[in-house]
Amino acid sequence: MGVRVFLLGSCSCRRLCRAAQLRLGVSLSSVAKSKGGAIESKLRDYALGFPEAYEEFPWGHSAIKVKGKAFLFMGTGDDGFSISVKLPHSRDIAVDLPFTAPTGYGLGKSGWVTAHLKDQKSLDLIKAWIEESYRAIAPKKLVKQLS
Repeated sequence: MGVRVFLLGSCSCRRLCRAAQLRLGVSLSSVAKSKGGAIESKLRDYALGFPEAYEEFPWGHSAIKVKGKAFLFMGTGDDGFSISVKLPHSRDIAVDLPFTAPTGYGLGKSGWVTAHLKDQKSLDLIKAWIEESYRAIAPKKLVKQLS
């Protein structure tokens, strides 16, 4: 027996679905069939710990958002598990790493970087990037809640 939770567009539906997830102990990630494994799970849990963060699944990939704006994309493709984050301060350094590239679809011009992750060696760095991305996207009043 499986429980499926579908996210609809309205904010109240997202809150209701998140409440159902917590109450029933189900994962919204089961909606998107990804093979990111333990890395994806750890990064999802970390990102959802930020104030008012929630997850949606546009295009079959995970998007962690705050106030309707994505600050983290996660997905699995032919080249494995990858994430995309907005890095206004560390973009130039990040794109020099061998496992990163500017994000496609013109997002790279706005500071978005995609990292292809094969193991957990760079997990602390990726978490720092997720925080930088959240701080770049979230409203200032939510960023102030971070210590």
